[in-house]
Amino acid sequence: MEILDIDILNKLGISAVLGLIIGLERELKRKPLGLKTSLVISIISCLLTIVSIQSAYLFPSSKGVPIQMDPLRLAAQIVSGIGFLGAGVILKRGNDSITGLTTAAMIWGAGGIGIAVGAGFYFEAIAGVLLLMISVEIIPSILLKIGPSQLKKKDIRLRIVVRDRKNIDCVISQIEENKIIIEGIRIKDLQNDRHLVVLKALTSFRRPTTEVFHLVSSLSEVESTEIES
Repeated sequence: MEILDIDILNKLGISAVLGLIIGLERELKRKPLGLKTSLVISIISCLLTIVSIQSAYLFPSSKGVPIQMDPLRLAAQIVSGIGFLGAGVILKRGNDSITGLTTAAMIWGAGGIGIAVGAGFYFEAIAGVLLLMISVEIIPSILLKIGPSQLKKKDIRLRIVVRDRKNIDCVISQIEENKIIIEGIRIKDLQNDRHLVVLKALTSFRRPTTEVFHLVSSLSEVESTEIES
């Protein structure tokens, strides 16, 4: 086997290992980007980069006219093409919250790692994966402990059915007294003098969601409670 072939296999192997690390992190969190998807993106990005670089210097001149080709022309298309995969994992839930942005970024990152390895930047690719894992796994945990208080909050969404509209202000006041920060309110009239109150709120990330549920549902003015965290 020629040295060139061994070098290509080494690049594909390194790309596969780095893609495996990214995919494993997402797989452990049960995210849409799994092992197989990450491996395919990383390996094929690497392969297309190798083909792009090699073909730029492989084809001879035509009729004595030198042909100049961009060695990374395919790699440039990989970056934009991966955007379609990233868009597929970004979801909008019924409560208007957006999910999947981190996974979409990881898809883009896996493609970038493959391109870097295919172009021969091994150290940079390995360093990129290490920094990627630190950014996704370690830094958020540190910020939750020593970061600003706003980062120590988690979003919750409460759907409460309240008896009598006069009780709405009382219910909201009691909720705020229990260290729940209300950021948004929507009120809708129901039948039989019932009122649906939808609250977008913040509370400590250490506080169990069940504790908030029991707290709100125990209020005498509240007929039913639904919570989403």
